[in-house]
Amino acid sequence: MAKIGILTCSNATQDPGCSSVSCLADFRRRKGMFALYPQEERLTLTGIINCPGCPTLAGPEKLFQRIRALTDFGVDAIHFSFCMKALCPFKEKYKTALEEACPDIRIVQGTHEEHVTPEESRGG
Repeated sequence: MAKIGILTCSNATQDPGCSSVSCLADFRRRKGMFALYPQEERLTLTGIINCPGCPTLAGPEKLFQRIRALTDFGVDAIHFSFCMKALCPFKEKYKTALEEACPDIRIVQGTHEEHVTPEESRGG
């Protein structure tokens, strides 16, 4: 069983109101970056957290505090949401910092496929 956490972009989730529905739809169907997992392996979504926002001097520490909400529950992988992959200028810095701080956790850049319609997210 793979326990998965998703890190979303606070700019995408708060301002435009992304509900992570496309991430969740592809998680359920094992599409997008969730297709990396073997079909026979059970996937469990442990949690979804927001990035603390574009970094200041305290940016990485704020991120680690939020990530601990997932690591304390034993996640095996943390997926940066599609919006993080597409929009975040700090994603490589965050990925490197998380890989160093959490070497036993797989860091994956991406969640859902590039285009998911509302009908697809409802299973249509």
